[in-house]
Amino acid sequence: MNATSPRTWFPPYTARSGASPAASAASDAGAAGRPAAHAAQAGAHSERLLAIDEVSLEYRSGARIVRATHQVSFDVYGSDRFVLLGPSGCGKSTLLKAIAGFIEPVSGSIALDGRPVRGPGPDRVVVFQEFDQLPPWKTVVENVAFPLRAAAKLSRAEARERALHYLDKVGLSAFADAYPHTLSGGMKQRVAIARALAMQPRVLLMDEPFAALDALTRRKMQEELLRLWDEFRFTLLFVTHSIEEALVVGNRILLLSPHPGRVRAELNSHEHSLDNVDTGDFRDHVARIHRLLFDTDAPHVPTTEDAAS
Repeated sequence: MNATSPRTWFPPYTARSGASPAASAASDAGAAGRPAAHAAQAGAHSERLLAIDEVSLEYRSGARIVRATHQVSFDVYGSDRFVLLGPSGCGKSTLLKAIAGFIEPVSGSIALDGRPVRGPGPDRVVVFQEFDQLPPWKTVVENVAFPLRAAAKLSRAEARERALHYLDKVGLSAFADAYPHTLSGGMKQRVAIARALAMQPRVLLMDEPFAALDALTRRKMQEELLRLWDEFRFTLLFVTHSIEEALVVGNRILLLSPHPGRVRAELNSHEHSLDNVDTGDFRDHVARIHRLLFDTDAPHVPTTEDAAS
């Protein structure tokens, strides 16, 4: 069996249809103080996977305790491309680390599939922006296969077979036996994405994964990510400080204001793609989001609306 042949012994990502009717989803969202409009829409197509409820996070900086987020709430549904967008200091990366289970909230709750998040787990896999997240002494295929053996408990042969499958999906099957130091930054990120997808997590967490790349490579990686999502329909939680990237990558965007991070607004962004980034309409939406984020006179609007409205 070669790297491109069909696999029957492990499932690819599939869109996870929810059993709850739309009315039930809307009722749940209303009770939790979340936007009911999206819940009604999402409930008809997918299930609520991730529930963030009034989460406040803190960290120590020298002798000070810094509040990173204050009572942040949102839901992520199956096959969402959910983006946390905000300037430095809004707590978006800290929030992602809490969802990954690396830090605990000082108040509020985080639940995945209705169960509290108590620590890291293979149901949440993180792709960071740093290029050194791949052990340099392992080959590319070994980097992808290692967590499959450690966490998914696959045999060496099964782990290698799955690793080759996902390396093929990111266009790196020819580099399976190469070492990380021979790869470009973009290629290293593709390996990290292949490793994450191979774990088949319930939620893929990406913390500014393309921020350190040059503009051309960043756009290529955005295209690759959207192509992979279109094939597998995985659930994505994506952190960025780029308004343009948020509009392209996400179908839902949560705007966070800084010091500490609070919900500014939640927007639908399903109409945008890399094909319309040069249009006046896209630039208008970028300007509108910029005003929402940085206009101190604008009220906080924790509701779901279209980016164009």
